[in-house]
Amino acid sequence: MSSFSRFWWGEAVSGMGTAITTLALQTLVLVTLDGGPTEVGWLSSARWMPYLVLGLVVGALVDRVRRRPVIVATDLARAALLASIPLAWSLDVLTLPLLLAVVVAFGVASLVNDAASLSFVPRLVPSDRLQWAHARLDGAGAVAQTGGPALAGALVRLVGAPLAVLVDAATYLFAAATTASLTRVEEPRGPVAERRPLIGEVVEGARWAYGGSGLRRLALSTHVWFAGQTVLIVLVVPFAYLRLDLTALQVGLVLAVGGVGALVGATTSTAVGRAVGTGGAVITSHAVSAVAVLVMVGAAALPDGWQAAVVLALGQLGHGWAMGVSNSHEMAFRQSRTPDGLQARTNTTLRSLNRAVIVVVSPVAGVAADRIGTGAVLASAAVAFGVAALMLAFSPFRHTRVYVDEAVPAP
Repeated sequence: MSSFSRFWWGEAVSGMGTAITTLALQTLVLVTLDGGPTEVGWLSSARWMPYLVLGLVVGALVDRVRRRPVIVATDLARAALLASIPLAWSLDVLTLPLLLAVVVAFGVASLVNDAASLSFVPRLVPSDRLQWAHARLDGAGAVAQTGGPALAGALVRLVGAPLAVLVDAATYLFAAATTASLTRVEEPRGPVAERRPLIGEVVEGARWAYGGSGLRRLALSTHVWFAGQTVLIVLVVPFAYLRLDLTALQVGLVLAVGGVGALVGATTSTAVGRAVGTGGAVITSHAVSAVAVLVMVGAAALPDGWQAAVVLALGQLGHGWAMGVSNSHEMAFRQSRTPDGLQARTNTTLRSLNRAVIVVVSPVAGVAADRIGTGAVLASAAVAFGVAALMLAFSPFRHTRVYVDEAVPAP
């Protein structure tokens, strides 16, 4: 088994656990802790807060060290943090502030892990296979998104939301063991004497991401896209529970359909890229997401729970397909233009600003939904996705093509 294949398995299994925990934590807030959209907004904000506060510095630090040990250590840390949630619940000391504190710590570990793992991929495959590699990783994520929510819904119903989180903790242990087994991957590091002050390296990464690298227009449009995605992250589950009156099982099945769409999108992303180019694939995906959100909002017009669930699922299907197509092309475009010594800083700089959008928009979306309704605020996501598509459509990015190797076997 190749090094990339082993890495892929670790990401696939931990991705399944993450999909379970995403629904389990939101259900925990809404049901166990008697919260609402505002509390779910704070949960999402806490999850991504570390990217806003520490993201730029973490990217510079990770570029200085070997990435594999960092991935292993942070996977172990995430497993321990998640295991503390059902422990606190069993001791009857679990409160929203404690949950948010654990989620912030989990976010710090995830930030460091993301910086290392994203920058690790170009060391596992050559540059002409990056789109293929990210498409395979997206496919694994889509499978997790498909099975994870449905499994989460069943687990929440059988054992409750707190205990469902334990499944994710176990998957991170598996991911740590898998990455630890990759002993033959070359891990170059620059001489210590060549290092500059940390702030200089942080600035260098930001200048590359938003300067002459050619990444700026895509970066800015992605920030806008994340505003729309944040609204969905915060409000789809409350919209389903509180506005459509769906059960945990129905919500899990709806989110699973989104995973099916993401799987189809990831599977067809290379073909879409060959047909319309890298730029065309990303632009088309954002436009489809805008339409998909309007379909989701339309579910509120149906009186029957299962009918509403079907319409909501159709919207999830379209948006899932769009994300499955888009991400691998965006990552291939970014990483093919970035030197190895700048990979962690570039990835983390851009992801930090994206997550900063989540941190800011999440509580705003939650409060707005409590005041004017989840459906109305949910519709604003369609506007954000449409604007992101137009920003790229009226730029040179629409002509971009990143080479795709047609002869690469699946992992």
